[in-house]
Amino acid sequence: MNDIFILGIETSCDETSASIVKNGREVISNVISSQVDLHKKYGGVVPEIASRKHVELIIPVINQALEEADLALEELDGIAVTYGPGLVGALLVGVSAAKALAFTVDKPLIGVNHIEGHIAANYIQHKELEPPFVCLVVSGGHSHIVYVKDYGEYEIVGRTRDDAAGEAFDKVARALGMGYPGGPLIDKAAKLGNPEAVNFPRVYFEKGNLDFSFSGIKTAVLNYINVQNQKGEGYKIEDICASFQRAVVEVLVNNLISAAKLKGTSKVALAGGVAANSCLRSEFMKASQDNNFKAYYPSPILCTDNAAMIACSAYYRLTKGQVSDLHLNAVPALKLGEK
Repeated sequence: MNDIFILGIETSCDETSASIVKNGREVISNVISSQVDLHKKYGGVVPEIASRKHVELIIPVINQALEEADLALEELDGIAVTYGPGLVGALLVGVSAAKALAFTVDKPLIGVNHIEGHIAANYIQHKELEPPFVCLVVSGGHSHIVYVKDYGEYEIVGRTRDDAAGEAFDKVARALGMGYPGGPLIDKAAKLGNPEAVNFPRVYFEKGNLDFSFSGIKTAVLNYINVQNQKGEGYKIEDICASFQRAVVEVLVNNLISAAKLKGTSKVALAGGVAANSCLRSEFMKASQDNNFKAYYPSPILCTDNAAMIACSAYYRLTKGQVSDLHLNAVPALKLGEK
């Protein structure tokens, strides 16, 4: 069987990335250009600025990925791209570039769901991992528990009803004057704090419902800060970070373990930007061991938005003949499993 090389393109938010992946799991090149420093002064991603930066970077990043892989476009077997969910302007840059390349060299075009890409990052990290398994996808925009039935076949077992976990981290960090992005800053500060200092609420729904809600804990943190200021008693940022992080992680891990038991699988995985959080990784591993589950999570570089995960996901779509036509468009609110 001949090797299959796929070029992946990712521009859903504020990372411009291109990657060449061989046979779905071997990363030949993975170039990521982050805009974090550009958006820091605004306290979050500014969509128009992100889109303009993608336009500026997309061709140089693709060229670098090809150069590092020592491959020409004509030698590829497919062009993959994130087409949703994400910021519409940012997505359009990647989709337009992918369509142009696929047309130019007459190669299959494969549109990939961004959330599916995050799940697929585990295949790159763990060559032995195969479906079925349950995966917790946590990032700035998403909090999903997904039952991965097979490659490209998913069932959402739980999802956030309001704020995503990463969004809650960013908002709490902003309220504490810590800066952006909030997740890594809170993770770092929490290591110096007492996770039992403040008893922030944990939200669980009725039995069998594994949805999340993080807007309440975000409000509880803001109220705690205001009350302490009004009393003139002040507060220790590290304690708030540790207590907040512990509460969020507890709910995430408990619901994931419940989902695995519900689906009768002994394999659980993490994915998405928040999967790089040290407390989440630690509690996830502990809970997995306590329940005799096999646990998987990607390296930090594969937790962030990257094109390798998109190319990996596209490999399984391509081998099933699931390709896109040149009418592919950006779908900012794309749901997992939607065509």
